[in-house]
Amino acid sequence: MRDRVTAALKRIASTFGSFSAGQKAVTIVAVVALAVGGYFFSVWVQAPTYAPLYSSLAASDAAAIVEQLNAEGVPYQLADGGNTILVPKEQVYDLRLTMSGQGLPADTDNGYSLLDKQNVMTSEFMQQVGYRRAMEGELAKTIKSMDDVRTATVHLAIPQENVFADEQKPPTASVLVATNKNKPLTGDQVQAVVHLVASSIEGLEPANVTVVGADGQVLSSGDSAQAGGGSSAAGDQRTRATTDYETRLGTSLTQLLDTVVGPGNAKAHVTADLDYDNTETKTEKYVADPNTPPLSEQTETERYIGNSNGGATGVLGPDNVQAPPGEQGSGVGNYDKTTETRNNAVGVVRETRRSAPGSVRKLSVAVVLNSDAIKGANEAQLQQIVSAALGLDPQRGDTIAVSAMQFDKTAAANAAKELQEAEKADATSALMQQIKTGAAIGGVLLLLLFAWISSRRRTKRLEKALQAEIARFEAEQAALSAGGGAQALGGGSGAAGELEAGPGGPSDDERLRAERQRDISSMVEQQPEEVAALLRGWLADRRS
Repeated sequence: MRDRVTAALKRIASTFGSFSAGQKAVTIVAVVALAVGGYFFSVWVQAPTYAPLYSSLAASDAAAIVEQLNAEGVPYQLADGGNTILVPKEQVYDLRLTMSGQGLPADTDNGYSLLDKQNVMTSEFMQQVGYRRAMEGELAKTIKSMDDVRTATVHLAIPQENVFADEQKPPTASVLVATNKNKPLTGDQVQAVVHLVASSIEGLEPANVTVVGADGQVLSSGDSAQAGGGSSAAGDQRTRATTDYETRLGTSLTQLLDTVVGPGNAKAHVTADLDYDNTETKTEKYVADPNTPPLSEQTETERYIGNSNGGATGVLGPDNVQAPPGEQGSGVGNYDKTTETRNNAVGVVRETRRSAPGSVRKLSVAVVLNSDAIKGANEAQLQQIVSAALGLDPQRGDTIAVSAMQFDKTAAANAAKELQEAEKADATSALMQQIKTGAAIGGVLLLLLFAWISSRRRTKRLEKALQAEIARFEAEQAALSAGGGAQALGGGSGAAGELEAGPGGPSDDERLRAERQRDISSMVEQQPEEVAALLRGWLADRRS
């Protein structure tokens, strides 16, 4: 084994020694690059994967946990300004158990765990305080589990119940929320916090919950008003609903106009005034059915019969003066009077209507057409089409304006130019990357080619030397077999040649033969496998 290693090292050294100066430099650079790349790759592979051990930590808890990790020699990383501690992923659960045994983090000792510390000796006041603290801790944990919430603190004001009081003060709550990277909570998240706290405490109304940000801004108060603009979360929802409605109408209208005037030649904007008031209308109507018999019916008849043949009688006129006899009536006088009373069945219809919020009060539509592309278009006809598509009602106060003017395409041209430059830069970057990759591959191929050419040259030199030596050997054998050994040997080869040379030194043939022998010996030592393969090839050729 040792001989093989020594032979391999000799072959490597001899191969490197046969390289030119440029080949040696390229080889050294390639070996160094491979070594550096392998080192960084091994470091990257061996680097542990970190996972959060704790997040949203207080400064005191983070300092205590870091001190404990340093004492145990556990690698860690800090994130989120020191509020999050990262440790190797495979050690997360073991370290959490270890930290829990050390009472860390201390701020987690709240919530319902506080109730476990109470005993029979705890007073009623302490029980109430413990219950309130437990609810505050549990609500804070729940709020901190929301996205973008870093820390949360809940304070509850729960009045003590009194059986002798007719009215009880309602409970109230306040929530302090700190978000990650000062990202404010949305209106929906604020309302979620309000309703979460209100639903967790008996008798707590959402109007009695106040939410405050870490920067001191009131996010939600008793009337749900937000600081800064006086807008409420409900107002934000109404604004989003109105914007969505306007966007939907504008998009559908733009699609309609694109089919008429071509894509990009028309811009439409819709402004909607929506009614979000909850209205309730009650109507009461009395209805009688003529086909229904009356509930009761009463008929009253009055009749008088009179005769004028008696004495002078008459009707008193004005001022109690009796009318002259000649003017008095004569004959029989009758008087009949009939009164009917019917009580019919009357039905009552009561109707209550509640209008859903979001009805349209007024729509205002503005359409701008590109004058360069719609030459000859009928604006009045387009206005009728838009009015019909949106269902505009002039009686409601809806307005529409359609105008044709020249569009400013400077921004579009600049955007197209920037896009073209970006595509060109990407193409150039991709080309440079391909060139770098091709250059690296070409360098490796050239290095391999140089090594192959050098190997082929050494093989050819070895082949030529062996062929020359074999030819000389065959010539000597032929001369000896022909009987001219002394004369052949006297030609300056072999031992006889050395004797005839005398003290004058070796001849030129002897020196060439000695150099060839040295070359062959060195090649056999440096490349025994190649020499053996070459000899096996020659033997196979001779046998065939």
